[in-house]
Amino acid sequence: MSNEEQIKAVARMQMFIEEQLCEKITLLDLAKVAGYSPWYSAKIFKQHTLKTPFEYIRSLRLTRAALILRDDGPKVMDVALDFVFDSHEGFTRAFSKEFGINPKKYIRETPPIRLFIPYTVSDYYQSLIRNEANDMEKETSTVFTQVIEKPARKLILKRGVEAREYFAYCEEVGCDIWGVLSSIKEALSEPMGLWLPRKLIKKGTSKYVQGVEVPLDYEGDIPEGYDIIDLEPMKIMIFQGQPYDDELFGEAIGALQSVIKTYDPTFYGFVWQEDGIKFQLEPQGYRGYIEGKEVASKS
Repeated sequence: MSNEEQIKAVARMQMFIEEQLCEKITLLDLAKVAGYSPWYSAKIFKQHTLKTPFEYIRSLRLTRAALILRDDGPKVMDVALDFVFDSHEGFTRAFSKEFGINPKKYIRETPPIRLFIPYTVSDYYQSLIRNEANDMEKETSTVFTQVIEKPARKLILKRGVEAREYFAYCEEVGCDIWGVLSSIKEALSEPMGLWLPRKLIKKGTSKYVQGVEVPLDYEGDIPEGYDIIDLEPMKIMIFQGQPYDDELFGEAIGALQSVIKTYDPTFYGFVWQEDGIKFQLEPQGYRGYIEGKEVASKS
């Protein structure tokens, strides 16, 4: 069985889990979707996701449950039953083991926790193939631009060591930072990857980081190993590409970044902010790839 065939089988199992998350899922169900024996299906699933099917399903259910508890504050038992846990006690034990805090306390305090953010293995595999082939310079047909003004705020971030882009950052600190950032209830927007200006880079740390913006008066918990810094008011020019098929996210990123490299902001009365901040949002095909870069008004 080729590596590509394994990837496709695992991706089918991931899709089935997503669709049936609130229903009972057996290994036999996954094997039927994968098209292989239960033993072999479980083997390749763990090989490519680093979790057994049971661990993956449990972590994903607990993460979805945590978001509901954080935002809606329902009864713990109701959420437990919705996500196929047999009892309040069983759910509480699993939740506490996963996040280091029991559900009732989490509802009261909503501290940052490490949510499980799964990656579709087929997307990651295909992106590596495209990167190796240097096939990231295709032009985007349509790019939408706008300038927004951001007020003073704070940024909770996790620094790397030397990383200047996403993949190097993942090798340095891991690819699960998004889960912690997504759990911060007071966040002003979704998590983002950022390229920091020199003045915001601590000695011995990376230019590329991941973080989430919070209000200037934020007084909540700071996850262990993370920093919080002040961001000044600034103007950001937002670039948004056209929607794309999710498996083509590598081309979408490369195409938009090529546009930004040659874009002249003076057309709209702005100039690039020298050594300014730059960020990227999570690639999501339905909305197009989004990247922002700091600008200043042209004098």
